[in-house]
Amino acid sequence: MMSDRHEGQVNALRETFLEHLRLTQGKHPISATAHDRYLALARTVRDAIVDRWIATHLRFKEEDPKRIYYLSAEFLLGRTLRNNLQSAGMLELAREVLAADGVDLGALEEEEPDAGLGNGGLGRLAACFLDSLATLGYAAYGYGIRYEFGIFEQRFENGWQVERPDEWLRFGNPWEIVRPEYTTPVGFGGHTEEWVDHEGRWRVRWVPAVTVLGVPYDTPIAGHGLKHVNTLRLWSARASEEFDLDVFNRGDYVRAVEEKTASEVISKVLYPSDNTWAGRELRLKQQYFFVACAIADIVRRYRKTHTSFAQFADKVAMQLNDTHPAVAVAELMRVLVDLHALGWDEAWEITVKTFGYTNHTLLAEALERWPVALFERLLPRHLQIIYEINARFLRTVMNRWPNDPARTARMSLIEEGGERMVRMAHLAAVGAHKINGVAALHSALLQKTVLGDFAELWPERFNNKTNGVTPRRWLLSCNPGLASLLTEVVGAGWETELDRLRGFARAADDPAVRARFREIKRDNKRSLARWLAEEHAFEVDPDALFDVQIKRIHEYKRQLLNALHIVGLYLRAKRDRHAPRVPRVFLFGGKAAPAYRVAKVIIRFINAVSEVLRQDPDAAHLKVLYLPNYGVSLAERVIPAADLSEQISTAGKEASGTGNMKFALNGALTIGTLDGANIEIRDAVGSENFFLFGLETDEVNQRLAEGYNPRDVLARDAELREVLDLIRSGHFSVGEPGLFRPMVDGLLDHDPYMVLADYSAYSACQREVEAAWVRPDHWDAMAIRNVANMGHFSSDRTIAEYARDVWGAAPLGAPEDRSQV
Repeated sequence: MMSDRHEGQVNALRETFLEHLRLTQGKHPISATAHDRYLALARTVRDAIVDRWIATHLRFKEEDPKRIYYLSAEFLLGRTLRNNLQSAGMLELAREVLAADGVDLGALEEEEPDAGLGNGGLGRLAACFLDSLATLGYAAYGYGIRYEFGIFEQRFENGWQVERPDEWLRFGNPWEIVRPEYTTPVGFGGHTEEWVDHEGRWRVRWVPAVTVLGVPYDTPIAGHGLKHVNTLRLWSARASEEFDLDVFNRGDYVRAVEEKTASEVISKVLYPSDNTWAGRELRLKQQYFFVACAIADIVRRYRKTHTSFAQFADKVAMQLNDTHPAVAVAELMRVLVDLHALGWDEAWEITVKTFGYTNHTLLAEALERWPVALFERLLPRHLQIIYEINARFLRTVMNRWPNDPARTARMSLIEEGGERMVRMAHLAAVGAHKINGVAALHSALLQKTVLGDFAELWPERFNNKTNGVTPRRWLLSCNPGLASLLTEVVGAGWETELDRLRGFARAADDPAVRARFREIKRDNKRSLARWLAEEHAFEVDPDALFDVQIKRIHEYKRQLLNALHIVGLYLRAKRDRHAPRVPRVFLFGGKAAPAYRVAKVIIRFINAVSEVLRQDPDAAHLKVLYLPNYGVSLAERVIPAADLSEQISTAGKEASGTGNMKFALNGALTIGTLDGANIEIRDAVGSENFFLFGLETDEVNQRLAEGYNPRDVLARDAELREVLDLIRSGHFSVGEPGLFRPMVDGLLDHDPYMVLADYSAYSACQREVEAAWVRPDHWDAMAIRNVANMGHFSSDRTIAEYARDVWGAAPLGAPEDRSQV
């Protein structure tokens, strides 16, 4: 029998839900569709969140805390309904209200598309950080672009990746609120003019040729327990003149909407292809667009309560999430010097104190560089400012290292020789008071290689901030069975203090808890197996070893190494049909950039292997499936069911990774290299609970320096030779015999990511995996120790470190409920 209080909560929720169904959707429950119910429930939850949102921001206005602004090209939020129900403490109430009407909450969740606001780890990290900033009570805002179509929807046709528009906003977004009152003009092109103001000071003004309007859309970011609600403000591009009626009336209908089309394309798609000049121009436009909107908004908010910029760096911290928003350094200088008449030195001091820069890659091709000619055409004033920053910076360099022109050239913000380029990572490094990598190895390599000269000049600026994930989404929400067991064993509160999971380690030696842990994992695997059968006609045995590699497709992440090993297992099965076999299910997922041909061929190859194995009775114990359109919601379904997590990147190439953390937190064991955060995870969980293989970073570099020849590896490894010969023979491409020969030739002639060099070690390590798998108690104990030792990898810990070491910000307490003020 429910208590009076509970009954009141249920009735209140039902009443608000039905009210939204009637007044917002215009439907009676009898005629309401699942989508109607989803929207009504979403708005019901949003109502509860908005009250706390208002109260939180009233607190900001009264206390004027230091505000943190997180600038990111991506925010990979996933779905919001369950996350907000959970944060507001309404999840079970909603389930109960819907069940009374015969409606399944899980079915309504499927009505919500993943927000198309990101692609990979960088965007998902940003989303985890927003969750932690709100949960911990920091005054924080996220700034980015409201992409209309996201990156793309991935489908497969004849095994090839095909891109389709990701129309995630097709039916609107119930979580956002448009704020037209804060629409911001953003200029492009034009020219600059020099002038002298009334005080006799030399000044510069930028006269843009084109103006685009940035319209902000706010999404509340609810912290766990709904004590604090921050804001994600995303900008949508609109034309300053929507429609030229005069041109239309003259019959030129296309030109009448030309400006509208040209302006609004800025916020259409995440990461347009930069293989063409037009694509590169659009990318730079996107980056400046959201940065200009953000800084105008930040300065506007600051100026409401401050008459000068003397306290700006004490009240504002801006974090650059990789180099995409690096032009913010030049934009803030333009705003301070040109619009508010600050002297250069004062403006520069404020700028450097305000910015922090997070680097996410060591790959040269991922460190953004823009042609000077493009910058000059789109952002002429910003190029002038960058030249001035560079001139002053290089004087500092030359004073420190006289007669070292090679170093000066390496450190310059402008790359000379051939096409002149603006180095955005250098701009970010010069304009930030703190620079960090995202795992211990990555930060060390960053200071040794990519930004080595800068680390030598300013060692005090560099630090490490190992990534983390929010345990609210990546355990409490996506794995309720394990979450319940953890609460029973270690007590409540671990979801906001993840170090409490240490108390779960004793369960590794408790047969009863191990059995429950194993059954929870099996329930998750059964659930995934049902979904695979329903959605993909793919039948799997839940008792098989679920081996998962889901991440963006890139050669250094080595999905190909995994696929080659599967072919090796297939050949072993063909050679000895009576040998003992470990049933395995290999699941892949991840998108390849549309212009990345090699990555697309790898996807095609994995799909070909899947098809061949599916048809061969000798491979009945080996199931392979490439899951299309990988995203956050798919990860939430797959990760709790995984037994083995593939984290097999070439050592020294992965910045951190966060998938490795999510898998381990949910009880999967890791097979991996000493790369990124794998190193710290292995240290935390114990080397005996981690399957390690492969060359280390120094060994990779040494082999490459000595002239690594992949064919030498092949000569020593009979199985690898057989694997590559089978692929070259056309066994996996009968209709196109030569389809995968270039892929094999690339490995034999170059193999820059050491796929062949690490094959033997990887194969041997996979034998260790199978030996452990056939000892269930041993495997479960290892998995439990992984879960118990993942406390360090909470994004709450990462954010607290940023706040302490980079931003100099303190959290606020929970605001009083003054939403009606």
